[in-house]
Amino acid sequence: MNRRRALQLLAALGTTGFVAACGSDTDAQPTADRSPVKIGLITPQGGGLKSIGDDITNGFQLFLDLHEQRLGGHPVDLLTADEGDTAKTGKAAVEGLLKQGVLALTGVVNSAVMVGIRDTVEEARVPLIGSNASPSSLQSVFYIWRTSYVLDEAGRALGRYLRDQLPANGRVAIIMPENVGSPDVVRGFRQEFGATDPRIADPVTYTNATPNPGKTTYASDITKALAKKPTVVFCFFAGAAAVEFIKQLREKFAGPVYAPGFLTEGTVLENLRDNALGIQTALNYSADLNNTSNRVFASAYRKKHQVTPTTYAMASYDAAQVLDQAIQLTGGKPTPQQVNLALGKIGQIDSPRGIWQFNQPRTPQQKWYLREVQRDGQVMSNVLINELATLG
Repeated sequence: MNRRRALQLLAALGTTGFVAACGSDTDAQPTADRSPVKIGLITPQGGGLKSIGDDITNGFQLFLDLHEQRLGGHPVDLLTADEGDTAKTGKAAVEGLLKQGVLALTGVVNSAVMVGIRDTVEEARVPLIGSNASPSSLQSVFYIWRTSYVLDEAGRALGRYLRDQLPANGRVAIIMPENVGSPDVVRGFRQEFGATDPRIADPVTYTNATPNPGKTTYASDITKALAKKPTVVFCFFAGAAAVEFIKQLREKFAGPVYAPGFLTEGTVLENLRDNALGIQTALNYSADLNNTSNRVFASAYRKKHQVTPTTYAMASYDAAQVLDQAIQLTGGKPTPQQVNLALGKIGQIDSPRGIWQFNQPRTPQQKWYLREVQRDGQVMSNVLINELATLG
C-alpha cells in the first residue's frame, strides 16, 4: 500500500495521526521543500444554490484533508470567491482570483456563470476544473475541464430508459426552467427517446428560472403542462427550486416523476420528505456504489459532515484529485500552462463514481445510474436501482 492510499484509508477511520510515520513508494521527488500553490474555488455563497456550493467546497476540502492539505506535493492555499448568480458576478469572482495569482480554478455551480466566464478563463490561460456547471455550449475550450457531466447526458440516459418503460399509450409532460441548461437536457432526452415518438409530442412547458421561487411560482405552468393528462412528468430542477417545484407538482399530480438526479440531491430530500418518494432520477453517482474509492470517500464524508455525500461533493473531490495528479506530473515548479497540459495526460481516474477518464471535449466518459427515492428508516434516500448507460 502506498502512502496516498494509507492516508485515505486511515483518514476514513479517523486515524490520520499515525500516517506521519509512513514511508512513500510513489513520490519520485521530495515534497517538503515544494512551494505553496494557490487554488481558486468559485461557488455561490448565498441564494438558492448555496447548498450545492457548500457541497462543492466540502468535497474539495475533504480531498485536501486526506492528503495533508497538499496537491501534487505542494501545500495548498485555497482561496474562495462568490460566483453570485449572473455572468457578471461570476466574471468578477474569476478576475479577483486571477489577480491573486492562482495556479488553477475550480467549482462553478450555475451554467449561466460558466458560459459568462469562458472567455476570461481562456484568455488568462489558467485551467478551470469545473465541478458542476457543464452546458454543451462549451465547445472548443482549451483551459476549461469538467469533472461533472454534460447536461444532455442526463437527458439521454433517461430518454433511453423511459422509451422502453413507458407503455404505448403513455404520455410525457416535460417541464423545465427557462435557463441555459434546460435545452441541453431536453435535446438529450428527445434524442434517445425518439424525436418523433408521439408519447413526447407535447411542447415543453418552460417555467420561471429563479433560484429562489415562491410558493406559487410554478402553479400555472404545472396546470398548463398537466392539461393533456400525462402519464409521467419529466423535469429538471435543483436546490431550492427543486423543493418548491415538487411540492407544487404534488398538489396536482401523484404519478411517476423522472429527472436528472439534481432534483433529489442533498438537502432537497430533507425538505421534500414523503413528496419525494418514488421519484426516479439518472445521475453519474450514487452514495451506495460498492467500490473501494467510494467506501473511503463516503465514509470520510459522513464522518466529517454527518450527511450522505452528493454528486456535487464527489465531482469536487475528483476535481482536487485530477489537480493533484496533474500538478504532480509537472514537477516542482508548476505553471498554469504546465498544469493544463498535464491534465490531458493523467488517464483513468479511480473515482467514487467508478473509473472514468476525460474525453476529447474535456468532460468525463462515465457511467450513469438509475436511482429511486425510498425510505431508509426515518430518512429519505436515493437508492441505486441499476446502471443505465456509459456516456461521454
